[in-house]
Amino acid sequence: MLLSTFDFTLPPDRIAQHPARPRESAKLLVVNTSLEDRLIRDLPTLLRPGDIIVANDTRVIPAQLAAHRGAARIGLTLDRPQPDGTWHALARNARRLHPGDTITLDGAPDATVTIITRDPDGGVTLRFNCPDDALPALLRRAGALALPPYIERPAGPTEQDQTDYQTTFATNPGAVAAPTAGLHFTPALLAALDQAGVHRALVTLHVGAGTFLPVRTDDVTHHRMHAETGSISAASAAAINEARAAGGRVLAVGTTSLRLLETAIQPDGTIAPFDGETDLFLLPGYPFRAADLLLTNFHLPRSTLFMLVCAFAGRERMHAAYAHAIGKTYRFY
Repeated sequence: MLLSTFDFTLPPDRIAQHPARPRESAKLLVVNTSLEDRLIRDLPTLLRPGDIIVANDTRVIPAQLAAHRGAARIGLTLDRPQPDGTWHALARNARRLHPGDTITLDGAPDATVTIITRDPDGGVTLRFNCPDDALPALLRRAGALALPPYIERPAGPTEQDQTDYQTTFATNPGAVAAPTAGLHFTPALLAALDQAGVHRALVTLHVGAGTFLPVRTDDVTHHRMHAETGSISAASAAAINEARAAGGRVLAVGTTSLRLLETAIQPDGTIAPFDGETDLFLLPGYPFRAADLLLTNFHLPRSTLFMLVCAFAGRERMHAAYAHAIGKTYRFY
């Protein structure tokens, strides 16, 4: 399965640098046996009473940290917390780091981080010198949003980005990047969905720093997904199972929600409560069972996310849909 089969040409001016305002005014391409141009605000008319939307309630943290060890500058992007209180992170200048090193955070000279291990691929495991309950305040003081590289902010994230880059569902801190499909929802749209009889369940998958990494193998089956931490509560699992048992369809809001649901699905087709890590890599040929519909943004060429949508809806169909979207000036990413 070659990486080149998931490539396409995207004009740079199609890459959205800011959200649509209001968010539900963004274009929505309905991909079925045909292609239909709609708006996000039309979603309540496209769903049926009894359907259920499953959205990711992770909240983006200021995961980009600048640090130094002596004169050496170190860049850290937090990836995911570990059960023992340490963090996995991606590091720039990782070759300068060794287990046992102590580095100091810029913007918080009283805060230090100890390197526990270093991975061959530039990842590190680290421990902050503060209690877990003090870490959110430390990150607010010393960290910044790790905006995707395609969002151009030469001077760094703005104050408006702090609001724009959180979904209306965001309640559980831990993500490096926003689950971007959820960015289109507003309280008004959720109220309209409620009025249309559409149910809602929330799950949590903390998007890790690996989401920014390119696929570097020509045979994509050799690519290794970075693990991400997620959870599905018993209440959310029950709501999804009840909706489906009553004939409702499951709409996964975003690739993160879909990957988590496919991780938690049982042999009998029900969703089980889940708490752990997933590195599920969804490629064409995968037998999807957990969701009937997917709402997702337009993704990077040659990315694991574009591979996922090709797996869900068919590679030729998705290439055609993306070509249509480019021609109709849809906003990407």
